[in-house]
Amino acid sequence: MMRLGFLVQDVGISSDKHALIVPPFHGKRIHPMPFSDSSMPLPPRPMDPKKDLAVYGYGTVAWKERMEEWKKKQSDKLQVVKHQGGKGGENNGGDELDDPDLPMMDEGRQPLSRKLPISSSKISPYRLIIILRLVILGLFFHYRILHPVEDAYGLWLASVICEIWFAASWILDQFPKWYPIERETYLDRLSLRYEKEGKPSELASVDVFVSTVDPMKEPPLITANTVLSILAVDYPVEKVACYVSDDGAAMLTFEAISETSEFARKWVPFCKRFSIEPRAPEWYFAQKVDYLKDKVDPTFIRERRAMKREYEEFKVRINGLVATAQKVPEDGWTMQDGTPWPGNNVRDHPGMIQVFLGHNGVHDVEGNELPRLVYVSREKRPGFDHHKKAGAMNSLVRVSAIISNAPYMLNVDCDHYINNSKALREAMCFMMDPTSGKKICYVQFPQRFDGIDRHDRYSNRNVVFFDINMKGLDGIQGPIYVGTGCVFRRQALYGYDAPIKKKPPGRTCNCLPKWCCCCCRSKKKNKKSKSNEKKKSKDASKQIHALENIEEGIEGIDNEKSALMPRIKFEKKFGQSSVFIASTLMEDGGVPKGASSASLLKEAIHVISCGYEDKTEWGKEIGWIYGSVTEDILTGFKMHCHGWRSVYCMPKRPAFKGSAPINLSDRLHQVLRWALGSVEILLSRHCPIWYGYGCGLKWLERFSYINSVVYPLTSIPLIAYCTLPAVCLLTGKFIVPEISNYASIIFMALFISIAATGILEMQWGGVGIHDWWRNEQFWVIGGASSHLFALFQGLLKVLAGVNTNFTVTSKAADDGEFSELYLFKWTSLLIPPMTLLIINIIGVIVGISDAINNGYETWGPLFGKLFFALWVIVHLYPFLKGWLGKQDRLPTIILVWSILLASVLTLLWVRINPFVSKGGIVLEVCGLDCN
Repeated sequence: MMRLGFLVQDVGISSDKHALIVPPFHGKRIHPMPFSDSSMPLPPRPMDPKKDLAVYGYGTVAWKERMEEWKKKQSDKLQVVKHQGGKGGENNGGDELDDPDLPMMDEGRQPLSRKLPISSSKISPYRLIIILRLVILGLFFHYRILHPVEDAYGLWLASVICEIWFAASWILDQFPKWYPIERETYLDRLSLRYEKEGKPSELASVDVFVSTVDPMKEPPLITANTVLSILAVDYPVEKVACYVSDDGAAMLTFEAISETSEFARKWVPFCKRFSIEPRAPEWYFAQKVDYLKDKVDPTFIRERRAMKREYEEFKVRINGLVATAQKVPEDGWTMQDGTPWPGNNVRDHPGMIQVFLGHNGVHDVEGNELPRLVYVSREKRPGFDHHKKAGAMNSLVRVSAIISNAPYMLNVDCDHYINNSKALREAMCFMMDPTSGKKICYVQFPQRFDGIDRHDRYSNRNVVFFDINMKGLDGIQGPIYVGTGCVFRRQALYGYDAPIKKKPPGRTCNCLPKWCCCCCRSKKKNKKSKSNEKKKSKDASKQIHALENIEEGIEGIDNEKSALMPRIKFEKKFGQSSVFIASTLMEDGGVPKGASSASLLKEAIHVISCGYEDKTEWGKEIGWIYGSVTEDILTGFKMHCHGWRSVYCMPKRPAFKGSAPINLSDRLHQVLRWALGSVEILLSRHCPIWYGYGCGLKWLERFSYINSVVYPLTSIPLIAYCTLPAVCLLTGKFIVPEISNYASIIFMALFISIAATGILEMQWGGVGIHDWWRNEQFWVIGGASSHLFALFQGLLKVLAGVNTNFTVTSKAADDGEFSELYLFKWTSLLIPPMTLLIINIIGVIVGISDAINNGYETWGPLFGKLFFALWVIVHLYPFLKGWLGKQDRLPTIILVWSILLASVLTLLWVRINPFVSKGGIVLEVCGLDCN
């Protein structure tokens, strides 16, 4: 029997832990007022007042002159205040003009971030090459279409169709990279503005979501490290709450989080006292650096060694839990009090919530407050569609709104730990910027990975996408949401439109026509001042009372009949929870004072029940959008359609790091899931080809979303095009007629323009040629395997209703460095690229044999065909290495395929008979009379 923290099954909560498991409650509900958290002031960060503004990028003469003029006006105002308000004595403002904090106040009023456009010396040639490439493409297709190959018309037609599709795909991919930008943040200004000395921190609260499903595929130790890095983040502790979603209701995950909460009481103060990076212990202690280099304090050396011993003991306890969980008892797991674990049946269990940290005075070993840590497992019942990860994330949105209701939310996968402890501050530089922050729906960070070999054989780092494509999108309307490492504005996830500067003609508000809140309708009936409306919307005590008082927080409606309409509308949109509905009205987040934690937990259990989302807009217009296994693309697309913009933040130290599948089979399955989600979006009503016109989505942004859902279709022309070289070599035909000088110039110009585009992209994106080439190779490998299977699976799912199971990507374990790199797992995804590789190798052998047999004249036409075939083989080379596995052993499947390949080659050799003349055997009369 495994040890388990006690879970209370009634309203009463134990003094040491808050937990609740109750069946869903139906009917009228009376809800108390939520509790509030205490805040503790943090000292402001020092800053050099003498630092020139040019250091921050605002050093032009005109800017300096305006700043000096503005400072002079501010000094005059302060002088007036000193004379008018100095009646109380000499010290009442007498030294204000000599206050050394004035330059810091000026600095604190500056923008918290700025754009850094790519230099014209890099971007101008890049744009010129794109235009030239378009012109060359036009000349290329003009020649190809007007010069068919008469004796190989089918091959010619197939090649032209494939080339037209490739050109269209290139246009969709290329033009969203027309305006690439980079960004710079100013963390010192953020501290000056929102962390003033002697006052509580004014930084916004952040709820952090961690999602996990299967602890056997997602090791609990990795999840624990992610949680520890969140709890130790450099941010006010009362402003951080971590919610762990266990969608598998695993007792192992619950126990691991319980152990993690205990270890956090020692780990968090250690991280903050010595400012270590990263704050995930597994990766901190695994760093191959001399930790004594910059830390010569004997106290640090002693405490680091002690902490490492503590962590090793923690790992032993976690691994012990994993070993115990391998053998599940016949009757399922039981808790310490003898009752069965509620999650023994993964598909049928009640909702569970456990508050581990951040309540009842639980502090670290130094007596400091800790961030809140909450375990959540939503209710599961047969017959309900739980919508996989998207449904779990929406449950966390509602639970967090009841318990903490932070205005911003960060979501990370269980294997993506915070590598930069200032990551939340980086995001707040955009979200809390007074000039542009209100329009930002989310801040996306790039994904960086640990545990990948330096060759990155299967392009796991995906550097081209994160360092080139995403920078291009940031210059338009912002990057797409990639599923992890993203800080959201809660109001944007609630389906509200982005604020706009100008009011549309004939309208009295700043809302877009489709949907905002009820203010558009209520303002027509009630013409109150904007200040009073804002005051009422923030009056939490009136919003949280009961259903009859919610309307008072929605712009004051006069009679009872009209008051029922907004409430019903809100319930249809958000569900039947008055506490949650009231929380959606608080744009700045927070919960009012005075409620008991037990009643709030009961309400939180209600909002994660199976039937809560029925007949609401959850998953349709609110929260993570349903309808695709890649809910991230769909969710970001909906927010951009509401007029919001997103921001791409790339701090020098990567904000997050995670693990990636490094063997070929797991990598192909991961790409299969992504491509299947794109096909589902392509065949849904949310397809960006026809959805969202007349709203806030920009055209180049739409191009990017279209490209993100149509790319699996490229698998069919790609496989056809990769088959053509082998067919040409085996038949002696070619897709191009005899090339003239004009055609040679066009072909050479096209190849040069393609190479120049790639070189210039690498230059302004900061991507190495190795990463670029690996990306090109895996584009062919993935396109010839995963994308093709995803296309057919998507068609079967949408048209025939044949569902495909979601497979959780296995996370890296601790079996040694790159232990899984050479692991060979047979899967049907390997068949198409393997077939392409074999037939092209056969084609090369046959073509060379034929040229040797027929003499010098045949070598000229052969070069074009050989180049074509070798192009395919070189792109599939990483697949070949992954197929062969380790060099010191030969898998059985390789032996079988080798025998088959040898047989096929032998039969073809006999059939072709290359050493015999094409005209057949020549018979001559010998002159002898045989009679």
